[in-house]
Amino acid sequence: MERESLEVDVLIVGGGPAGMSAALRLAQLQKEKGCEPLAIAVLEKARETGAHMLSGAVLDPSTLRDLVPDFREKGAPLASEVQHDAVYYLTRGRKFKFPITPPPLSNHGNYIISLNRFVKWLGGLVEAEGIDVFTGFSATSVLFEQNGADSTVVGIRTGDRGIGRHGEQKSTFEPGVDIRAKVTILCDGVRGNVTKSLVRQLGLDDGRQPQLYAIGIKELWEVPKDRIAAGSVIHTMGYPLKMEEFGGGFIYAMPDGLLSVGFVSGLDYLDPMFDPHVVFQHFKRHPLVASLLEGGQMVRYGAKALPEGGWHTIPRLYSGGVLITGDAGAFLNSMRLKGIHLAMRTGMLAAETAFDAVRAGDVSATALKVYEDRVNASAVRRELYPVRNVHQAFGRGLLAGVGFAGLSLVTGGWWVRDPMPSHAGWERMEKLADYYSEGRPDPDAPTNPVKIDRQLTFDRLTNVHYSGTRHAEDQPSHLVVHDTDICRTRCREEYGNPCTRFCPANVYEMVDAGDGTKKLQINASNCVHCKTCDIMDPYQIIDWMPPEGGGGPQYDGM
Repeated sequence: MERESLEVDVLIVGGGPAGMSAALRLAQLQKEKGCEPLAIAVLEKARETGAHMLSGAVLDPSTLRDLVPDFREKGAPLASEVQHDAVYYLTRGRKFKFPITPPPLSNHGNYIISLNRFVKWLGGLVEAEGIDVFTGFSATSVLFEQNGADSTVVGIRTGDRGIGRHGEQKSTFEPGVDIRAKVTILCDGVRGNVTKSLVRQLGLDDGRQPQLYAIGIKELWEVPKDRIAAGSVIHTMGYPLKMEEFGGGFIYAMPDGLLSVGFVSGLDYLDPMFDPHVVFQHFKRHPLVASLLEGGQMVRYGAKALPEGGWHTIPRLYSGGVLITGDAGAFLNSMRLKGIHLAMRTGMLAAETAFDAVRAGDVSATALKVYEDRVNASAVRRELYPVRNVHQAFGRGLLAGVGFAGLSLVTGGWWVRDPMPSHAGWERMEKLADYYSEGRPDPDAPTNPVKIDRQLTFDRLTNVHYSGTRHAEDQPSHLVVHDTDICRTRCREEYGNPCTRFCPANVYEMVDAGDGTKKLQINASNCVHCKTCDIMDPYQIIDWMPPEGGGGPQYDGM
């Protein structure tokens, strides 16, 4: 198949905080050095800049100050400076406020933001520098060249357009484009399909611990303006989780009565019937949360996986012609619940490394190793290394996790076995017969049902409507299940089809097959791109791939 080809010096895959920071830093370096401009391009799969950006979000502005010192004068959309912190332990009907806010959850000097608006603003700065931002184009595969025994990344290929749901070429068919680059910076987010493929092909995670993930489910609410002061930050732990389960809630108050309400659930749970969406609905029914949302209206919804494994799970960040940044490289501090500033910092460091390598004409793995050295010498390591074992400690239960988190403030995260042993989340999920030894539950019936009233609590399909999700219907499913027979036989018997519960968008359903059994139905058009299915499937037979033409959620204002 004949494909168009585009040549650039530096290609940035992903237009989130890491990608936009990398692009802006490259533009700054060109001005500082007074050299001939490089050809730089940013590739973003969303329909517009920022559309797929979802986070809590509280921003640590330390990296922003370095990247854009005059960010206030340039109109950075920082909704509200944090004025008040509170942390609660919840039981079913009561709340207990921590007398002192734990230092990692103290947000003095930070800002509550809409990540969607913040990334749009960064994108505007990037485009003002003359850098091309291509939206609606997804990277589907990596381009390699063989140099002796070594493979060098020389760019990426974008997805074909105009493919029908059965794989046929429609009249609108357009083959993907090969974008060739001297250095490719991967910023394709948590469990990014390109980074995932590259890490596997090159063994970049050899010797690292398995990554640990969580899923954050979030709603944006409009409530009476005098309900809670703008700049208030509330975090919770405890109910509705069991002591063996990791996670907690958050409530961030913005001006004009906007509330960001969400719940983070660790994707290393034991119970195969665990349902993060149901847990979130129970959280909203707690008196603390319900009193804040009473009389309000939910206006947006979204979900996103979070890489929470910490320092020992970060893969090798470089190879010939390629660098990995942001969530794609697992740069998130799960103890502080923050990663935007780390994504931006790693994007900047990758930009500096790519700039030097392209100017020197050496983009080999040896030359690009400087990036990892820069990360190790930066504030990124200083922040992440002391909390390197915290999430792993929560795998022993809430009390062990909280105890170790407090201890790590004194010990710098040291443990007698460092790194602390852990397993990937899907490996921790127990089979129905093991977890429910007194009686196997019906996989089609929730074990912890919640009343859906569409005022405070919502079903998955209603929530998906509020995510702004849109996909072209006549295209192949971007959720590839490699063996659906496993779903109707082994998975149903052993785990009770957990995909029907861990997906927060009703993508996976078990429907009647017509012969007295159940079969898997994939509602790919519902997908909010959280990647949870790719992470938590107990047989690891689901691959998430980007859909055609900018499909997905539209996280306006989130």
